[in-house]
Amino acid sequence: MKKLFSFLFFIFSFSFFTPCVGQIYMADSCKVSFFSATSMEDIDAVNSISKPVMSTATGDIQISIANQEFIFKSHLMQEHFNEDYMESDKYPHTIFKGKVNEKIDYTKDGANKVTVTGVMDMHGVQKTITIPGLITIQNGVIFLLAKFDVTMADYKIKVPKVIMGSNLADHVAITFNATMKPYKVK
Repeated sequence: MKKLFSFLFFIFSFSFFTPCVGQIYMADSCKVSFFSATSMEDIDAVNSISKPVMSTATGDIQISIANQEFIFKSHLMQEHFNEDYMESDKYPHTIFKGKVNEKIDYTKDGANKVTVTGVMDMHGVQKTITIPGLITIQNGVIFLLAKFDVTMADYKIKVPKVIMGSNLADHVAITFNATMKPYKVK
């Protein structure tokens, strides 16, 4: 019930503060993944349940990612990620609220290189970041793609020395893909 209320508040806050000129888009599908190489074993995980929301009128984009919904190839990795690194019980979500810096004509098909600047709230730390990406419009559907690195120390995510000795990188590579369609009230 709490999740439903948060979601509805999120949608309605967009509609009250967004001029009628634009459209609200919501992810039809979304995939957030990360990768980090170690000498022992590569670490990668995928979250496919997040639903970003975007306003074409303002360029605002928001996403809340449930940390416990990242799926790893190993149950033990998933457990360590949630308990030791992200402390998912204490910090259940990673949230990004940003704005597309470039002006895009969302009525025209085509690919647009963009940057999105906003605040990433992860592991209890809020940090302003700029993410390079690509927005492709095709037949009224918006495709978002972004690839960027996150430095773990920036978000006070501690890596045990035993793991550091295995050449775990101090950053993880994030890939974000979403297919956005106009939001329709049912």
